[in-house]
Amino acid sequence: MVSSPHEAMHRIFQEYPGLFSRVSEVLGVDIPPPTSATALPTDLTEARPVERRVDTLLRIETEHDGPFVLAIEAQGKKDPRKTASWPYYVSYLHNRYGLPVLLLVVCQDRATAEWAARPIAIGIRQWQTLALNPLVAGPHNMPVITDVAEARKDLALATLAAITHADNPGVGAILKTLSAALRDTPEAIADPIVELTAQGLGNRPAAQQWRNLVAVDLSFYKSFMSEEIRDEGRAQGRAQGRAESLRLVLEARGITITDELREKIDNCNDPQLLHVWLNRAATAASVEEVFAGE
Repeated sequence: MVSSPHEAMHRIFQEYPGLFSRVSEVLGVDIPPPTSATALPTDLTEARPVERRVDTLLRIETEHDGPFVLAIEAQGKKDPRKTASWPYYVSYLHNRYGLPVLLLVVCQDRATAEWAARPIAIGIRQWQTLALNPLVAGPHNMPVITDVAEARKDLALATLAAITHADNPGVGAILKTLSAALRDTPEAIADPIVELTAQGLGNRPAAQQWRNLVAVDLSFYKSFMSEEIRDEGRAQGRAQGRAESLRLVLEARGITITDELREKIDNCNDPQLLHVWLNRAATAASVEEVFAGE
């Protein structure tokens, strides 16, 4: 199953095709800035029943150097099969479009990035028939952007950087910077970034940090993701408030609760269930009556 981070790491280039020229600068490769970009079909399947599909495929136009095809792969882990499929993608695309082809691989962990950056050679020891050198963007070479002004200058790059640094211990500061950079940004620009960042963080702890930042710092946005994030934040706040009230009522009535039950109360994120317990606590004669049937 394709993961949310996988989708975000390549889909961001569909939303912001010009991002590649800034990424190439970071990677130390002089690629001219695009004058336009066109999304191409990602299905590379031939007539025979073998499906081959690249994640994102763009035709990039440049002012002086002509067009080229950019294939983007989001890679979450090492996959030995890619040593066969990536050269196929490049040779197939070169044959199909008759244009130079570049392969960019986006990763979220250093080990995968180092693996993906290794040249792929096809041939024999004495002679390489084909050699592939992927460009790789990952936590080892993407900038750590913690300056709001820097993030505002290039929101697309700041978003990709935040996604690639999802496992960075300092990701909280990176996300805080991005959310601050979005505060005065028009909703039409901010909404895709809010959603791509949430998608790119997946189910990591940083995802909840981002949701909290959006709920507080970007409360005026009304995108589906932003509304969902704020709804979750409000529900979590209600749950925390009822959990605290429940503990206070039990203590005031002299009902002792064990550490296990205290943990159960604190970890409960269901405001309705906490409301039931709180109502019972007002009249219950024992702790067992409060949590009966639970």
